[in-house]
Amino acid sequence: MKKEIQDRILMFLKMRGNGNAQQIADEFSITKEGARKHLMKMEAEGLLKQEIKKEGVGRPVVLFSLTEKGFARFPDSHALITVQLLKSIKNLLGENALDLLINDRESHTYKLYSQQMDQEKTLEKKLSVLAEKRSEEGYMAEWKKEDGSYFLIENHCPICAAAKECQLFCRSELKNFRELLGADYQIQRVEYILGEGTRCVYKIDPKVA
Repeated sequence: MKKEIQDRILMFLKMRGNGNAQQIADEFSITKEGARKHLMKMEAEGLLKQEIKKEGVGRPVVLFSLTEKGFARFPDSHALITVQLLKSIKNLLGENALDLLINDRESHTYKLYSQQMDQEKTLEKKLSVLAEKRSEEGYMAEWKKEDGSYFLIENHCPICAAAKECQLFCRSELKNFRELLGADYQIQRVEYILGEGTRCVYKIDPKVA
């Protein structure tokens, strides 16, 4: 049971980026002291790290987030063999062959998504389809609207090792999102797993005429 709730806490923190004991207690219907014990145990195991954040008047808030070991509990799909294959293609056939491979993947993905997204008329419905398709592929995707902007959030990257080896994967995905959502919207990546982020976040706004 303890492992089960710890796995759920890890998932909660991965999806949110961070959280405190009270948020964990509220989410899982346990006491704040019980939540704190779980968090401290997971920190001792190297799965979590804490940050002290002062918010206005009052006591500072202790926020917990995943460490590299914690992120490792959400494995990259076939990471080692994928990276080896990419290196082999580059070494044996050259950069151009790798570009062709990624372009082919981009084209296949676009067709797969557009078959369903093109049937939807509103941006919100298109984003719902896109988040669903990405989640099926392991990206733990969701979308939200905040301050008039839309955000597509990918809480996990199942091809992170491949993307580190060849960032054309990331550029390809951004290009697909822009084409799928159409010329009326501008899309920019505002948080990036391969940068300083714990997830990839895409901000979507209507283009100003």
